[in-house]
Amino acid sequence: MLPAVALLVHSGWLTLPLPALSFLYYCAVVGGMLLAWRFHASRTFFALLVLFLAQQATSTFGASHAAPGNAGWTALQAIAVLVPLDFLVIALMSERGFVVAGMAPIGLLLFVQSVMVAVLCRADEVSPSLPSRPPPSAVLVSLPGYTLYVLAAAGIILLVRTCVTRKATDGALVWSLAAFALSLDFVATARAATAYSAAAACILAIAIIENSYLMAYHDELTALPSRRAFNDALTRLEEPYSIAIADIDHFKRFNDTYGHDIGDQVLRLVASHLPRVTGGGRAYRCGGEEFAILFPGKTTSEVFDHLEQLRASVEAAEFRLRAGERRQVARGPDRRREGTHKSVRTKPEVRQFTEDRLKASLAVTISIGVANSSRGHSAPNVVLRAADQALYQAKANGRNRVEAASSNRRKPRTKAAGIA
Repeated sequence: MLPAVALLVHSGWLTLPLPALSFLYYCAVVGGMLLAWRFHASRTFFALLVLFLAQQATSTFGASHAAPGNAGWTALQAIAVLVPLDFLVIALMSERGFVVAGMAPIGLLLFVQSVMVAVLCRADEVSPSLPSRPPPSAVLVSLPGYTLYVLAAAGIILLVRTCVTRKATDGALVWSLAAFALSLDFVATARAATAYSAAAACILAIAIIENSYLMAYHDELTALPSRRAFNDALTRLEEPYSIAIADIDHFKRFNDTYGHDIGDQVLRLVASHLPRVTGGGRAYRCGGEEFAILFPGKTTSEVFDHLEQLRASVEAAEFRLRAGERRQVARGPDRRREGTHKSVRTKPEVRQFTEDRLKASLAVTISIGVANSSRGHSAPNVVLRAADQALYQAKANGRNRVEAASSNRRKPRTKAAGIA
């Protein structure tokens, strides 16, 4: 969005009058705040509030006519330092929604900053000596060097954080800060500055929509596309195609013996291998320990070797437990009985068994069933049921194997293996 706005501003294609641009700016700010409130995106809400307060300081104290020594110049320097610092604080905040405990600190900070800027600007307020109308051409305002350093440092920190977290909100803060910096550069030209300010607000509002899309179509734990994305992809399939269903072997045993935290780690381990499947496959998490892989334009015979390589890569992956991450007793109806619990803990042979198991790695394997569309059986739900039946067959044949639903499938070359 930011390059597009820059092209419109500097190519002369932006012909909207200033009142229309101001209306669009306020629509972006108010609309973004409403979206943030509706989706409990408090960080984006406060980022938009920071931009709004900065814009109000600019218009109130006449920063468009800023000259060293007057109130507009003081306001310009203040917001050039405070806005990037506020963006850093917002980026480091944890998303807690609109609760008093989460909103009070940042709300108090913005209130104190607003009062401080007002006091400083009132002290330096003088009658403007420049014409009341800004020149028609874009004019750059030379900010003090320290403000540029603050803007650059904040932008770099936010960019690094975006590369680490890969979250839409963090990325939006980077681009919104860049748009804000450009609005300061062109503050002497009201139309250009307003256009960049509107772009900064729109970027934050779009991030809310992007976050909502990711929540709806991507699984938060594994970062794979979710069941909804899988169902949408099924409606777009054209013959021929293949559907593979992968399931983690003995996954319930992981949860019951080692706890759900270890189960989540196993899910992430397997999910990290699925996107690497070759043959043009696309992986999805359908729920629980079950995953689906779509192969558009491929038959079972064409994808079988690719699935076998995927199965082997998961089997070869090493999964080690760390001390303190294993239950000493498995789940069971009597696990809470005090006598049994104490007797297990006091037996030295059990403690030794636990220590030996912690030193060893666990074997994580998957079973895969695959089916392809065929004449008379091309509906996705029919192919999906056939892939499920092939998965059940793989489980019945010893797990850790690939089974094809078609009668002319090749014989699997893998041997059965359980989870250690």
